[in-house]
Amino acid sequence: MPARASTSRPASPPLTERQEARRRRILRASAQLAARGGFDAVQMREVAESSQVALGTLYRYFPSKVHLLVATMQDQLERLHGTLRKKPPTGESAGERVAETLMRAFGALQRDPHLADAMVRALTFADRSVSPEVDQVSRQTTAIILDAMGLREPTAEQLSAIRVIEHTWLSALITWLSGRASLAQAKTDIETACRLIDLTTPDAGHE
Repeated sequence: MPARASTSRPASPPLTERQEARRRRILRASAQLAARGGFDAVQMREVAESSQVALGTLYRYFPSKVHLLVATMQDQLERLHGTLRKKPPTGESAGERVAETLMRAFGALQRDPHLADAMVRALTFADRSVSPEVDQVSRQTTAIILDAMGLREPTAEQLSAIRVIEHTWLSALITWLSGRASLAQAKTDIETACRLIDLTTPDAGHE
C-alpha cells in the first residue's frame, strides 16, 4: 500500500476563469489517455504535455495520478448527470427510477471500459490524502440518486440506504470490470439494493 500522506490539504481559493479552463484541459487529457490504455497509460508528464501545462503546474492541481483520476471520475459523473437530467428515468417507484438511472450510468462506463477501469482503480488505491476528491465522487453519485428519487431533503435512513446502493453500484462495477460478474449479475445486484429506497420512501413519487 502507498504511504499515507497528510489527511487533509488546505482549502484552495476559487479558481479564476483561466485556471478553471486549464483544469478542464487537464481532466480532458486524463480521460483521453485513460480511454486509450487504462490506468497505466495515464502518466503525469504525458497529461501535462497533452493539456499544454507545465508539469509543476499539473502537480499543483493534482498531487498524484490517483488524485487526478479520482477527479476525472467526478468530472465524468458530473457530465453524466447532465445527460441523465435531459432524459429522466420513468420507473413508477423511486427504487425503480434509481435502478434505471444507475444502470444507464453503468452502461455509459461500460462503453469505455479502459477509462472506467482506470478511474475505479484510482478510487480503490486512494488513501486519506485523496479524501477531498473521493468525497466529491460520493457527493456527485448521491446527487444523481436523489435526482432519480425526486427527493431534495432525504432522511438519515434514506441517506443510509443511498450509501448502501452506492457501495453496491461500485462493487458491481469492479466485479464486472475484472470479469468476475456478468452484466446481468451486476444489474440484479443493483436492482436488489435499490429496493431499499422503497422501504425508506413510502408512497414515493415524483415531486
